[in-house]
Amino acid sequence: MDARVNDASNEAALEEQQQPLLEDPPADRKPAKTPAQKGIRKTFKGTALLANHLPTGSVLAFQILSPVLTHEGRCLSIVSQSLTLCLIGLIGFSCFLVCFTDSFRDGRGKVRYGVATVRGLWVIDGSVTLPPEEAAKYKLRVIDFVHAFMSILVFGAVALFDVNVIKCLFPEQSEFAKELLTTLPVAIGVICSLLFVAFPTTRHGIGFPLSRK
Repeated sequence: MDARVNDASNEAALEEQQQPLLEDPPADRKPAKTPAQKGIRKTFKGTALLANHLPTGSVLAFQILSPVLTHEGRCLSIVSQSLTLCLIGLIGFSCFLVCFTDSFRDGRGKVRYGVATVRGLWVIDGSVTLPPEEAAKYKLRVIDFVHAFMSILVFGAVALFDVNVIKCLFPEQSEFAKELLTTLPVAIGVICSLLFVAFPTTRHGIGFPLSRK
C-alpha cells in the first residue's frame, strides 16, 4: 500500500517538473483598423514617399505652416484661403528653383553650393572659383527643367495629401471631387516617381543629400 502511494506521489512530482513554470501568454490580437485609420495611414505613407523627391527644407516649412495658416483646416475667411494659396505657390516655386542648384566640396572638404548656368556653376558665396573645365560639368541641362517641372507636380500632390489644405480650400466636396482629390495625388506620385527613376539627376542641390565629391 505504501509503495502505491509513493509511486503516485512520484508520478505527480514528475508531471509538475515537466510542466513549464510560466505558460506563454496568448498572442495579443491587433484591433481591426477602421477605414478612416487606414486612409490616414495611407496618406502619411504617400506623403513620406513623395517627399523624398523634394527638398527637405521646403517640405518641413510646408508641414509647419500649413496647420497655422489653415487654422487646422477651418479657414475662417478668404484671407486664410489666400494665405494658404500663397504658401503653396511659394513652396512650389522654391522646389522649382532648388532643382537648379548643385554642390561640391572644395580643397578643404567644405561643401559649397552654387546655381547652374549655361556657362557652368555660379558659387553662391563667391569665396571659391571653379576652373572652367570643372565648372563646365555643372552646366544647365534639359533634364534640370524636367526635374523642376516634376518637383512642382510632386509638391502639388503632397499639398493635396494634406487634410488641412483640402478642408480649407474645398470645404464642400461633391462625390466626384472627393474621388478626384483622392486619386489625382496618387496618380501624380506614381507617374513622377517612375520618371524620376527613368531620368535620374546627378545634382546635389540645396535641401538634398550632400555630394561626396
